[in-house]
Amino acid sequence: MKPIRNIMAGVVMGFVASMVALPVVAETPANMLVIANRIDDITTLDPAESFEFAGSDVSRNIYGKLVNFDPLDLAAGYGPDLAESWTVSEDGKTITFTMREGVKFHSGNPVRAEDAAWSLQRAVILNKTPSFILTQFGFTAENAMEMIKAEGNTVSITTDKRYATSFVLNCLTATIGGIIDKEVAMANEADGDMGNIWLKTNTAGSGAYTLVSWKPNESVTLKSNPDFYLGAPAMERVVVRHVQESSTQRLMLERGDIDVARNLNPDDVAGISGKDGIAIDNPLRGRLMYISMNQNHPVLSKPEVRQALKYLIDYEGMQNSFLKGQYVTHQNFLPATYLGAVDENPFSLNIEKAKEMLAAAGVEGLVIEAGVREAQERIEIAQSLQNTFAQAGITLNITVGTGKQILSRYRARELDIYVGAWGPDYPDPHTNAGTFAYNPDNTVEAAATGLLAWRNAWDTGGLTASVAAAVEEGDRDTRAQMYVDIQAQFRETSPFAIMFQKIEQFGHADNVKNLDLGGAITAVSYWKVTK
Repeated sequence: MKPIRNIMAGVVMGFVASMVALPVVAETPANMLVIANRIDDITTLDPAESFEFAGSDVSRNIYGKLVNFDPLDLAAGYGPDLAESWTVSEDGKTITFTMREGVKFHSGNPVRAEDAAWSLQRAVILNKTPSFILTQFGFTAENAMEMIKAEGNTVSITTDKRYATSFVLNCLTATIGGIIDKEVAMANEADGDMGNIWLKTNTAGSGAYTLVSWKPNESVTLKSNPDFYLGAPAMERVVVRHVQESSTQRLMLERGDIDVARNLNPDDVAGISGKDGIAIDNPLRGRLMYISMNQNHPVLSKPEVRQALKYLIDYEGMQNSFLKGQYVTHQNFLPATYLGAVDENPFSLNIEKAKEMLAAAGVEGLVIEAGVREAQERIEIAQSLQNTFAQAGITLNITVGTGKQILSRYRARELDIYVGAWGPDYPDPHTNAGTFAYNPDNTVEAAATGLLAWRNAWDTGGLTASVAAAVEEGDRDTRAQMYVDIQAQFRETSPFAIMFQKIEQFGHADNVKNLDLGGAITAVSYWKVTK
């Protein structure tokens, strides 16, 4: 869930390039939800390994977690799911969960504390891509059995030090927190893999839906679980078709072949807006678009220059033209809806003010390089920057390359300016605070490439200590205020200009109700959808 992936070409499920060749199909059944979406990023369905957007959508509907989000009340934050309650030890290091009685896996096996503990232990031991979400609490393959325990109807988690309880619980709502049927998984174990190979293409959950089929790059089909503890879903079947092109998704929606089109570009959104039987929703997502400035550069490291560049960005102009309906101006590292998020956007295009700040810093005739991966919206952002920078006497040379090429140079601290995007890894403010404003070791030897502050050679000016304190603060309101304060300092001192937050415009039949894509904090939920 890091920067935006390159999109594969092609349209599948038998839809050919000529859209007029699509047959006329009747409206979808009242008890079935049919969605067009780009799902070619799914590589595995194992919760301990899945780390892609479309894979998270599938997992959220199949696997229960100890704690989870209500799709109709995301603002309320996490709440009980497979755990009906929890307590925190006096030292703040141990959280003990009491499991909900009577819940069953899709196999018919009861959901036990043993399954919950084993699922989390397993995720640590397998050490797949998203394992850091759990291992940041001090869990290792060697200590997981001791630090995560089941006893009777309770499961306890003991961290290496005191963290904010909200931080731990937020992380448990991530895909990796999915609770697996241990008996089924271990019955399909191969060579000590704890069922990993089998769970790549099969599931063993307790959620609202069971997996009927996953055909890579084609479709995912889910069937409702009539024994779901919150009640059987109204949509008895959910079919997600991989359809690459926006124009094809639009035509399918207009013809009634699908209920939801999730990847519409601005032109196609405009084309169907106001049409009978079709509605457009505009939920905010967690992805941020930003530029960063290399602090090893002798000029970009000057505080006045960093701030001047933030006044050389045409936020409003980009938002209202080529980014219209797809991004909204947002100048803070926490996406809207996160704990501690703020809506202060103090910067706007001000050429004269930027010139004054550059003059005060003794800057004249500056020539710098911006690296941008070959994605159209990013290239257009870079071109806009090139234009406005030039008005203040700065020459911005744009280097376009593949994601691998540009990211490799960014991680090696070789670019003057980087134009990129960042998406949260889990629904807690530390996920972004810990990368934008945390850098405990700024040396080259540290090679902390996962931290954006390190990539830009920025020592954070004291914010590292503030971020470390915020992640340990136990009082939720106090913790939220700490992030408000951190972002205020970040806006004024950092070498980052956060510019936009992603909007996912999607079209749907107007009889589809209660479809929430998960906002900025989680994945899509199907179990409360009605038609």
